[in-house]
Amino acid sequence: MPFGLTNALTTFQAAMTTEFRHMLDRYVLIYLDNILMYSWSLEEHVEHLRTVLERLRQAKYKPNRDKCKFARQELEYLGHYVTLQGICPLADKIEALRVWPEPTNTTNVRSFMGLAGYYQRFITGYSRIAAPMTRLQSPKVPFVFDDDARRSFQALKTAMLMAPVPSIYDPTLQTRVTTDASDYGIGAVLEQHDGDDWHPVEYFSHKVHPIYSLDDARKKELLAFVTALKRWRHFLLGRRRFTWVTNNNPLTYYKTQDTVSSTIGRWMYFIDQFDFTPKHFPSLFNRAADALLRRPDLCAMTHHAFAFDEELQRHFIRGYESEPDFTTLYAQLSSDHPPASHYRIADGYLFLHSRGKDLLCVPRDRRLRTRLLGEYHDSRLAGHFGVNRTIARL
Repeated sequence: MPFGLTNALTTFQAAMTTEFRHMLDRYVLIYLDNILMYSWSLEEHVEHLRTVLERLRQAKYKPNRDKCKFARQELEYLGHYVTLQGICPLADKIEALRVWPEPTNTTNVRSFMGLAGYYQRFITGYSRIAAPMTRLQSPKVPFVFDDDARRSFQALKTAMLMAPVPSIYDPTLQTRVTTDASDYGIGAVLEQHDGDDWHPVEYFSHKVHPIYSLDDARKKELLAFVTALKRWRHFLLGRRRFTWVTNNNPLTYYKTQDTVSSTIGRWMYFIDQFDFTPKHFPSLFNRAADALLRRPDLCAMTHHAFAFDEELQRHFIRGYESEPDFTTLYAQLSSDHPPASHYRIADGYLFLHSRGKDLLCVPRDRRLRTRLLGEYHDSRLAGHFGVNRTIARL
C-alpha cells in the first residue's frame, strides 16, 4: 500500500479485521499490523499460533520474524507493558516525561500533553491536574507559563511516576463502577474484586463547563454514569450484573416521574441496555471518584460567581414571607408535615422542580433581582453572555 493515502490506515485495519474476524476477542487482538494472541495454556497457544500463521499465509501476509515474540507472559504492546499483574506505561516513556524540559511555547505544550494524555488512564483526576496545561494548547490563549501551569506540569510528572498499576479487566470477576459529579466535573472509577480486595482497572474524569454549574444535581450524577457506560461499554455491555456505586442515585427519582426531558429519556434508554444494581454510598465512602473532582481552588472559582451569602438568604426569606404569591406555600412547606408538592425548601430557599431541574423561586423584589442579574451577568466569572443565555442560566 502506498504511503500518504488518507484512508490507508482505515483500509488496512478493515482488511485485517476481515481476515481474522472469527478469531477476534476469542484469542486475537489486532491494531493495524500489531497482532496479539493470548491463551490459557502453552498447548492452546501453540494451536492458536498455527491457526493465525496459516491465516496470514493464505492472505499472503508475511510476518517479520525479527519483530515477532512467541510464548511470552510479559511483553510490550502499543506503548504499554503487559504482565500477569496488570498494565503499566513503558519505562522509557515515563523517563521521557520525567526529564521533559519546561515548555516555552504552545508547540512544546502540545507535545508534552500528547504523551501525557496517552497515559491518562493511569492518572487519578487527570483532567483536573492537566487543566492549566490544557488551556495553553489553544491558539486563542496567549502563552504565559505561569505558576498554575508550572504546578500542573510538575504534578503530571509526579502522577506518572507514582501511578498505580491497573489490573487487567477480567469478565469473570465482580465489577463495580463508582461515579461522582460536582459543579465543575464528573469522574468515575472502574474496579474489580479479586476475592481479597477491590483493584482499579481504569480511571477517568471530565471537566464540565461552568455554564452547567446550576444544573440539577441528579442530572449531573446521571451524566457521570452515562459517560462511564459509554467509555467502558466494551467491558460492561452484555456482562453479568455489575454494581453502580453513587452518592446520589438519580434513577430512583427519574423512574417515578410521569414525564422527563428528551435528554433524560435518551440517557434512560441507553442505560436500560446494561445489567447493573445501583448502590448508594455517602460521599465519605465514595472517595475514589470524589477525589477526581473536588479541588479546592476550582471549587472556589466555581462558587465565586454564584455565592449566596447569609444576607442574601435572609432577603429571600423575607420576600417569601411577605409576597402573596409565596406566603401560604412557604408557610405550608416550612411546617413539620409539608404537603406533597413540586415545591420544596432547601436552606431557606424555595425551589420548584420542573423538567428534571430544581428552579429557584425569586420574589418580586427589584433590588434582589438586580443583584442576581449582576451575579449571573456582570461578575468576572459569569462571562457576560447575551440575553437568552443569561436568562437560561437564571
